[in-house]
Amino acid sequence: MRTAAMGPEQRAEALARMAERELDVLVIGGGVVGAGTALDAVTRGLTTGLVEARDWASGTSSRSSKLIHGGLRYLEMLDFPLVREALKERGLLLERIAPHLVRPVPFLYPLRHRGWERFYAGSGVALYDTMALSSGHGRGLPRHRHLTRGRALRVAPCLRKDALTGALQYYDAQVDDARYVATLVRTAASYGAHVANRARVTEFLREGERVVGVRVRDLEQNGTYEVRAKQVVNATGVWTDDTQAMIAERGQFHVRASKGIHLVVPKDRIHSSTGLVLRTETSVLFVIPWGRHWIIGTTDTAWDLDKAHPAASSADIDYLLDRVNAVLAVPLRRDDVQGVYAGLRPLLAGESDATSKLSREHTVAHPVPGLVVVAGGKYTTYRVMAKDAVDEAVHGLDQRVADCCTEEVRLVGAEGYHALWNARARLAARAGLHGARVEHLLHRYGSLTEELLDLIAADPRLGEPLPAADDYLKAEIVYACSHEGARHLEDVLTRRTRISIETFDRGTRSARECAELMAGVLGWTPEQIEREVEHYEKRVQAERESQTQPDDRTADAARLGAQDTVPL
Repeated sequence: MRTAAMGPEQRAEALARMAERELDVLVIGGGVVGAGTALDAVTRGLTTGLVEARDWASGTSSRSSKLIHGGLRYLEMLDFPLVREALKERGLLLERIAPHLVRPVPFLYPLRHRGWERFYAGSGVALYDTMALSSGHGRGLPRHRHLTRGRALRVAPCLRKDALTGALQYYDAQVDDARYVATLVRTAASYGAHVANRARVTEFLREGERVVGVRVRDLEQNGTYEVRAKQVVNATGVWTDDTQAMIAERGQFHVRASKGIHLVVPKDRIHSSTGLVLRTETSVLFVIPWGRHWIIGTTDTAWDLDKAHPAASSADIDYLLDRVNAVLAVPLRRDDVQGVYAGLRPLLAGESDATSKLSREHTVAHPVPGLVVVAGGKYTTYRVMAKDAVDEAVHGLDQRVADCCTEEVRLVGAEGYHALWNARARLAARAGLHGARVEHLLHRYGSLTEELLDLIAADPRLGEPLPAADDYLKAEIVYACSHEGARHLEDVLTRRTRISIETFDRGTRSARECAELMAGVLGWTPEQIEREVEHYEKRVQAERESQTQPDDRTADAARLGAQDTVPL
């Protein structure tokens, strides 16, 4: 398998190829489910296209808690099948599919009561570990352990002594969600899928009742394409109902949006060697290790405002700070917050009015001939959702199609990753980089790191870190445009890297330098560079303003003060 690049030329070629002849499957939506569906379809031998109106993972799939987990709280709801399925997927991702992108992460669960709580919570965590092992893919993580209060405080000195009587420690896994999706799309492209972001579906093509394709508008070049397909898969997440409305068919289910916000704080603000899991009134709160930072989240509230740019209000931020400060010996202040992001979960409506109790199961439907809809679910189980969607699409194809094989398909960068990790000192010496820099690249690109090192060898200046965001090398900015489909400054600062949430300036000090690096790949004029920088600065300003507002409606209005880079 060749590793496909996703630069400007490849994107234009993909759109042209999609319009040339009828595809077997066209997927709408470039989040984790849509990308996974495209990979599933193309690895069964089907001619496949994938289009996304914005950037890859620009919606829910870049704004999650960055966890790959079984959902320990779903055990309490007695949803054993969902937990079992998710734990199997967690093991597959860690061990086989993406070991370069998915890594173990420890969590400490403080116990507040003596006796019964240790038995109750301990039984749940023991069952969690047992279910992981029984899936056949749970041997890569340490088993849980019981800790006394003294031992727990040595592991997490940040906790108040009166906040716990003891603790449990267990393991789950984490991932950079947006990077994972970009890698998933690139893997699909490497197997032959035609993929294009900034390509918006404006209309469904129909012959009688049957959907036979879509009309796509190229938002970058203002061209329009008719893309015909035997089966179209709607994998647009929280936009599912909007997409269905284009054919006057909502389908057999309704998707509601639940907003979750997260805070990012520097590592030194919380003194701990482990993540934390805390109970709240309605759900659980995570404090998650994230490189030189912590991610704190999340909330779970209904959202019926702008879906593209959900806003975090001042009340949301205060809620998280209040809950985490209840157990911290040194409380966090507003000034400690480096970044804030908000995302929307697509939940299947019907079970309850409370979003925390809506279904995290997924559903696949065939509302009209030629159109498959997949919705709901959770990030960890995207591969199962994709399999079910393609299985449903196959029923509408007049041909024999192979079974799903994505359990065995490694993402690009996974093959050879462990060998390169073992040789990282040699790689660093050859490239003239510090060993920590090469480790950073291997964790983000796996064996594709060698492609970045080739860029640096050709232009040693690209081996320098960005002055205002020195976790990242200049080569990563160039590579995001030449190989990973980034089209705009926002794509790079918020999704290909995490500069927008990992710096106190939220990327504004890096914006111009990044835009100038991108210009060489994307052919930007000086005027385009200015537009990109100005847009990004307005976006950050609008987000900051929204985070001072008292409620969702005023926060939403403030966030909408900044327009999209490319209007839809």
